Amino acid sequence: MSSEASQERTEQPTQKRLKEAREQGQVPRSRELNTTLMLLGSSGLLYLLGASIGDGLLAWMKRDLTLAPGDITHPEVMITSLSSDCLHVLALFAPLLAALLLLALIGPALLGGWLLSGEALSFKWERLDPVKGLGRIFSTRGLVELAKALVKVTVVAAVGGLFLWHHKEEVTGISRAAVAGDVAHAFDLFGTFFLILAGSTVLIAAADVPYQLWDHARQLRMTRQEIRDEMKETEGRPEIKSRIRNVQREMARRRMMAEVQKADVVVTNPTHFAVALRYEPLRANAPRLVGKGADLVAGRIRMVAAANDVPLVEAPALARALYHTTKIGHEIPASLYLAVAQVLAYVYQLRGARKTGDPRPPPPTDLSVPAGLAQ
Repeated sequence: MSSEASQERTEQPTQKRLKEAREQGQVPRSRELNTTLMLLGSSGLLYLLGASIGDGLLAWMKRDLTLAPGDITHPEVMITSLSSDCLHVLALFAPLLAALLLLALIGPALLGGWLLSGEALSFKWERLDPVKGLGRIFSTRGLVELAKALVKVTVVAAVGGLFLWHHKEEVTGISRAAVAGDVAHAFDLFGTFFLILAGSTVLIAAADVPYQLWDHARQLRMTRQEIRDEMKETEGRPEIKSRIRNVQREMARRRMMAEVQKADVVVTNPTHFAVALRYEPLRANAPRLVGKGADLVAGRIRMVAAANDVPLVEAPALARALYHTTKIGHEIPASLYLAVAQVLAYVYQLRGARKTGDPRPPPPTDLSVPAGLAQ
């Protein structure tokens, strides 16, 4: 049962999975949204500018139909007239064409964003597999697309039929009207017709957008095993991570031992704890803990200190207090200033005795360590 559960796609896609799908051109898209936006925009402009477009076309036809008979036999005149006519018609429909281009860009940006993917354009042999093609046609997605197409055709046909039936007298009367008003009125009527048709597709797009988002997320769902495999790829296998942590700890320990070699004193427990201190009056306000360790690490600190002639001072309470209260590289707490000052005073006396050959001074025995920190 656990194996079957791990193979079911029940997990939400990770960010890595979403990124890979986007790179392959797999993003949510709604053709109904794009179609609706373009229909609404173009029909709205046609409704608003229909009269001016009609008047412009009427003026163009009047000008072309009133050419002088002699001009027809002159190619220069005809070419100039034809070029002028093309520019005139293009100028009339330029707002409509610009709106269609803009809406064609806005639609994808609203759902899934703009995407240029070479992977999506690359040729794949499996797309020519007839078995897989039939599978796509009769899949759930194919049936949904078929149902949407049927609903869209039914709705548009019903709305269009009702509009034409309601305005049948105006539609049939266009051919009997005067030419000057016929063209403008025809554009107004067709603008209204297409605007109503576009409005009828809004409900279809409103239902299709949530479905496309849901279907896109469903296709990208992952199994638990895929989640685990991805975590191993991105974060590394546990044994490799453990090895990295061990190497990092060893490097930190080596740096600490290098600092112990330059310490002023090492305070010991004497066997369980060892703490190395260094005091630089010109660079710090208080002594700084440069190394600490317990048990085996404490033993290595004592060995490094002895090898580099760093004084060892046995002060169990102070060693425990420094070990538990101070991090490596940090200054000691103010509550331990007096005790550490006593230790450093002994170290300076010891250095002076070595230089002058005087007897070794006695180590400090009664250090001022707060009772709560000496545990």
